[in-house]
Amino acid sequence: MEELSIVDSIAGILAVDKGNRVIDKAVFPKDPVKIAEKIARIEAGSLVEEAEQLIQRLRKHCKRFIFESEAVAANARKTLKVKVKVSKPSEAGEYVRSNLGDIAAAIGFVEKPGDVFSVMREVSTILTKLRVKAAASKRDQIVIQMINSIDELDKIMNLLAGRMREWYGLHFPEMSRLIDSHDTYAKLVTELGLRENFNLEALERLGIAGEKARRLVEVAGSSLGGMLNEGDMAALQSLSHLYMEASRLRCHFVDRMETLMEEVSPNLKAVTGATLGARLIALAGGLERLSRFPASTVQVLGAEKALFRSLKTGTRPPKHGIIFQHHLIHKAPRWQRGKISRVLAAKAAIAARIDAFTGSYIGEKLKADLEKRISEIGEKYKTPPKRPQRFKGSGRGKGGKS
Repeated sequence: MEELSIVDSIAGILAVDKGNRVIDKAVFPKDPVKIAEKIARIEAGSLVEEAEQLIQRLRKHCKRFIFESEAVAANARKTLKVKVKVSKPSEAGEYVRSNLGDIAAAIGFVEKPGDVFSVMREVSTILTKLRVKAAASKRDQIVIQMINSIDELDKIMNLLAGRMREWYGLHFPEMSRLIDSHDTYAKLVTELGLRENFNLEALERLGIAGEKARRLVEVAGSSLGGMLNEGDMAALQSLSHLYMEASRLRCHFVDRMETLMEEVSPNLKAVTGATLGARLIALAGGLERLSRFPASTVQVLGAEKALFRSLKTGTRPPKHGIIFQHHLIHKAPRWQRGKISRVLAAKAAIAARIDAFTGSYIGEKLKADLEKRISEIGEKYKTPPKRPQRFKGSGRGKGGKS
């Protein structure tokens, strides 16, 4: 025989010739759980035992085997040293799937052709559960949940900080303009409470010394704020304590994010940093999906509204999306940002592909290449480009006439 198609089905592995005749078969055990596990392994690119035994039996009589999966064909070529060909979908595969009931009855998998549908339903249900379980166990999904939690914590902390400052401002309004940091403000409210407790010794114990401490003590003594009783202050301190707990939780999540990104996507972390890399993964919906995006898509991820407005109205398209958060872009001169965005997006796309498919680490090389290219852009485009001059009379006047 010149060629045989190796077709997988819920009944087993079938060897089918050009005339769509089943030449040989390896029937699966009649256990829906085991069948689902074997199909899941085939979908992942593995060569199951039944397929290996079938090919071993037929290899002396067949010159080449046709598979519908590239990964399974590569495994068969590597493991069994046979010639393979990939055809997806194959003619034999379409025939088997269209006549599965009759074929399953003919090879002894079921007694009647109609019985195959109940087995198929059970196997499909188990297979769906296995796929959901596999998707949920991917580590990049943990990264997505972690970065979304950090973003939501930021919103909650901003609300709590605003409410805390407004509430405490009734008692000590002058402190808000002297203390910019929400964390420090919350610590002072939680630890000291009433403004009468503000003294140099207490402030120094909380890490505030020098001129700022003296100024705080001075304005606390002459504050125009009203008085709060113990019950009001205790309630306010509960709010500031809640803010501090949220702040500690955020710090813990950020530290954990660094570790997770080092584990899940070390090359992307080296190029973009842990937080920005995690946001790119979250926007794409996963590391593998991000790795399939072209660099031009990575460049505008997070700027979808501006992009579609540009496509609809013909306005200028966005130069960058969320990658604008990278310090090399937002600190660069305005006229260099588009060029730097393209370079960064290209390196991020390469890094994501390496993380998703190879597992090797070239993060330092990618980062060095990125910095070298950005340095060249800085040297070449030191000054802003000259805007094209408008000639008088070429546009519409104030009256709307040409």
